[in-house]
Amino acid sequence: MSHILAIDQGTTSSRAIIFNGAMQTVATVQEEFPQYFPQGGWVEHDPSDLWSTTARTARAAIAKAELGAENIAAIGITNQRETTIVWDRTTGQPIYNAIVWQDRRTSEYCRTLRDAGHDKMISARTGLLADPYFSGTKLKWLLDNVQGAREKARRGELLFGTVDSFLIWKLTGGAVHATDATNAARTLLYDIHKGRWSKTICDLFDIPMNMLPEVKDCAADFGMTEPDLFGRAIPILGVAGDQQAATVGQACFAPGMMKSTYGTGCFALLNTGDKAVTSAHRLLTTIAYQLDGKPTYALEGSIFIAGAVVQWLRDGLKIIREASETQPLAEKADPSQSVVLVPAFVGLGAPYWNAECRGAVFGLTRASGPAEMARAALESVGYQTRDLLEAMHADWATTGTQPTLRVDGGMTASDWSMQFLADIIGAKVDRPTVRETTALGAAWLAGQRAGIYPDQAGFSANWALDRTFVPQMDETTRAAKYGAWERAVAATMLF
Repeated sequence: MSHILAIDQGTTSSRAIIFNGAMQTVATVQEEFPQYFPQGGWVEHDPSDLWSTTARTARAAIAKAELGAENIAAIGITNQRETTIVWDRTTGQPIYNAIVWQDRRTSEYCRTLRDAGHDKMISARTGLLADPYFSGTKLKWLLDNVQGAREKARRGELLFGTVDSFLIWKLTGGAVHATDATNAARTLLYDIHKGRWSKTICDLFDIPMNMLPEVKDCAADFGMTEPDLFGRAIPILGVAGDQQAATVGQACFAPGMMKSTYGTGCFALLNTGDKAVTSAHRLLTTIAYQLDGKPTYALEGSIFIAGAVVQWLRDGLKIIREASETQPLAEKADPSQSVVLVPAFVGLGAPYWNAECRGAVFGLTRASGPAEMARAALESVGYQTRDLLEAMHADWATTGTQPTLRVDGGMTASDWSMQFLADIIGAKVDRPTVRETTALGAAWLAGQRAGIYPDQAGFSANWALDRTFVPQMDETTRAAKYGAWERAVAATMLF
């Protein structure tokens, strides 16, 4: 029993990764699932897809590693955050599709909250903004729009959860309705200072509190899987939202350490220790992780579109067939052209928080083509990251040399993208040997709880560097390119 099964349920796919006793990957299985867009700005998943792909990949990974359930000491779960599911307490059947974190259908309601002055109270308790991104307004929409839902919820017949809660419920055969502090902190319903659900906010949204899950530490007992799922009951001992799991996986345990994860979106977190720093620049105050009942806080900046812009090049514009084609295409771009893409396909996240604006391209000429679009797409991720870091540095003053940024996620495989990132932020970028740090973080949480992985100091000592990207761009060019980006964003938000 020296292996850990990490379940990584993401926005576009579910993955299962087996880690051995040395925290090395021995098997990975991944499966994509459909995305549903019922209306403009609406994004949904079928909860049965989330569950079936999770169960299949988990079983397949165990088999691929040539192991049995008796070799798995524990399960760690990490998940797409804020995505909202409501299901029947008795049957386990969802009452509606999962409303995905990218979904903007509650924009108007969020505007009414802000107009009524509730946003300050919400931010003071939760560290978040009154924005459609978070789970609370999605849950209110479900109760308002699914026939009979609110009445059933009041009778205690319905349960709410983010994806981790839904998976825990399914894995344990309905025995456990729980979440961890990092996922709770993303719902807009959780008081991150008092460590409990906020009755004030639940009353404001008219959400019955009996449908909310129990909140636990990131490393805790989340129940046992049903024996027939894997051939033996396996304990679930670690849970964290994907960005917090990546923070753990990058061993960002000391205040001032930063990481940025590049998946469908991009999320940068700055560890602020035991102090919940209130942002003056529209960043989020959140829980980085919670161990032994003690929360560690972070400032977070959220970019809605990062890797998804490459998917758009592939599926929307159809100028590439595989994501790996983006870098060589970008390298062919005409350096004399200054094409800027603002990928506000579902609005802009931090530090702008504009849910209504949509994407735009600037600087096109008759000579602009697929290469210039590919370069602009990749550069947009670097520009957005700089937006976040500028805000973080303003909220959390640093002295001397700018701290190194640790990066992870699928896009970090592109050397070109990571070099541009280092160039545009003017700081070193460290890419670790293990790039799937989200799953590693979930595995470590479960593994150290199970007693087979080291403590924080031991885990930090094992963090291994693959490559450091050093800024090579001169300051004049950096300022000119970032200035063009700032003008493009301003124009996009005016449209």
